[in-house]
Amino acid sequence: MSTTFAVLGDGAWGTALAVLLAARPDHRVRLWSARRENGELLRQTRENVHLLPGVRIPESVELTRDARAAVAGADLWVTAIPTVYLRATLERVRRELGEGDVPPVVSLTKGIEVSTFRRPSEVVAEVLGAKRTVVLSGPSHAEEVSRGQPTVVVAACSDGELARRVQASFNTERLRVYTNDDPLGVELAGALKNVIGVAAGIGDGLGFGDNARSALLTRGLVEMTRLGVALGARAATFAGLAGLGDLMTTCFSRHGRNRQLGERLARGETLEAIRASTHKVAEGVSTARAVYEKARELGVSTPIMTEVYRVLYEGKAPRDAASELMLRSPREEDWPT
Repeated sequence: MSTTFAVLGDGAWGTALAVLLAARPDHRVRLWSARRENGELLRQTRENVHLLPGVRIPESVELTRDARAAVAGADLWVTAIPTVYLRATLERVRRELGEGDVPPVVSLTKGIEVSTFRRPSEVVAEVLGAKRTVVLSGPSHAEEVSRGQPTVVVAACSDGELARRVQASFNTERLRVYTNDDPLGVELAGALKNVIGVAAGIGDGLGFGDNARSALLTRGLVEMTRLGVALGARAATFAGLAGLGDLMTTCFSRHGRNRQLGERLARGETLEAIRASTHKVAEGVSTARAVYEKARELGVSTPIMTEVYRVLYEGKAPRDAASELMLRSPREEDWPT
């Protein structure tokens, strides 16, 4: 029995998943472009030349700019739209489609909506009226997934049967999928690790070594877990693929957008100049603002993420932010439970 996927969003991750899903003969895949110019370029080149150069999109992937055509008869919708564009793009899709039931949606987006502190799956449910969503997350750079490099992720949903269905649909020789019943924790972990990724890049840009990076990851994971638990997630989730696993990839990899942005900030470039120079979206920038406001509201201590916010939005010098973290009052090491 075949499965039809409607992948909404032709960025790096959406393109990579479309390529991967299409490798199975029992899959039919459609890739929807929100922007006319992007859609035309994909059709002309069968390649995401800006974000995944050299990766051929197979002919079996149907490319379309028509939302109705993309989702017609689809068994699963896959949303791969950056958080900053998610609500507006889905509202456009909803207008084009009109009313009607929406099948299960698999959310690939990692971030937090600043104005509402909504997670991507919540925006999907609110705008599309989707009754069932699955969060697919973990250490998964599109550059590697699209080229068949072994990758392991987690499909999180409170509905175990649906999580296993997505697991079976996405699992391949090159993509291993685990299931998890804490979508809140998985989604928060996927968003928060991007802020720590910016901090890791700042450390690299300042010339810090392995000692500093290891300490940053360890204490950054504590902050992620601390805030996640305060919001109702399970601490153990942050020690898994969506937490520690994705955090390591984000902070170490040459593909890490947030790490690259932090490194460029530390070398003296402005946020505006960095954003203007790339097609890539670093989710940690907007997430840092959302996290800073939420942590203050809840009274949760997040010193690393707070300093990232101050570098991004208050003009604080990266080296001053690093010094302030090192000179904080000594305390006992802790781990949230």
